[in-house]
Amino acid sequence: RIMRPDDANIAGNVHGGTILKMIEEAGAIISTRHCNSQAGEPCVAALARVERTDFLSPMCIGEVANVSAEITYTSRHSVEVQVNVMSENILTGAKKVTNKATLWYVPLSLKNVNKVLEVPPIQYARKEQEDEGKKRYEEQKLDRLETKQRNGDVILPIINPEPHTVGYSQSSLIHLVGPSDCTLLGFVHGGVTMKLMDEVAGIVAARHCKTNIVTASVDAINFHEKIKKGCVITVSGRMTFTSNKSMEIEVFVDADPFVDEPRERYRAVSAFFTYVSLSKEGKPLPVPELLTETEDEKRRFEEGKGRYLQTKAKRQAQMQQAAQ
Repeated sequence: RIMRPDDANIAGNVHGGTILKMIEEAGAIISTRHCNSQAGEPCVAALARVERTDFLSPMCIGEVANVSAEITYTSRHSVEVQVNVMSENILTGAKKVTNKATLWYVPLSLKNVNKVLEVPPIQYARKEQEDEGKKRYEEQKLDRLETKQRNGDVILPIINPEPHTVGYSQSSLIHLVGPSDCTLLGFVHGGVTMKLMDEVAGIVAARHCKTNIVTASVDAINFHEKIKKGCVITVSGRMTFTSNKSMEIEVFVDADPFVDEPRERYRAVSAFFTYVSLSKEGKPLPVPELLTETEDEKRRFEEGKGRYLQTKAKRQAQMQQAAQ
């Protein structure tokens, strides 16, 4: 579809959340189609996780986004989908790849939303493809478990924070989940949640550097629990790490179910977003250093630095491999 002004920021760059929402919609369609391809209980594929995705180049107003999806692995109860996004300048015909993402879905029964159904297997061209997919499946399963175990933090307001501190840029958004946000099962679309998360992360980044910002990458997004229609969700974001030209922002979503069931607030989704600061000409700008004050902030900064160096080393290795 063509990118319109309400898809973009004030500089004309399409929001990362808009692209993530399109990616999730493509993944949900292909997964649901596949899981209903054989006779059995009807189901809807629900998003469980998004692997790290890099925003390779910005997309602008007036360009056409082409989103394609392919199922690359199936386990007994989950589907791995690879999604590619390409932007097309319809005036010149120029095309470029802007995003590549890997998503995991689970099929939920339409009759019983707590019942996970079995996934029809796919045929692999080579045995190695199945083995590699199984390895990816085991790795993401372990990472999801570790992420869920460390999800206890909350973001509290800070009175009169100093510029460039964590408290200065931290932000929260409160949203009532309505019917238009939900799937056939009455639970929030993963793409809707990711778009809200990107919006909050973008506010944190813009507050910190006071310039135009764009999403550079998103670390794994883990969907720990479903969010039901009628819940009030709080999307919170805080700066965890800055390098010379990038900012890492931790974002999590807490759900308050108060319409139908007397349940306590719970952590539903968590992720790390990375942003870069851009000049009016679209060139990267230096990012102000994050000033850490508490021991927790210093610990999170070092953890973020570790993720940054790990990603940098992996990218350099890929470039060397491509050059050979």
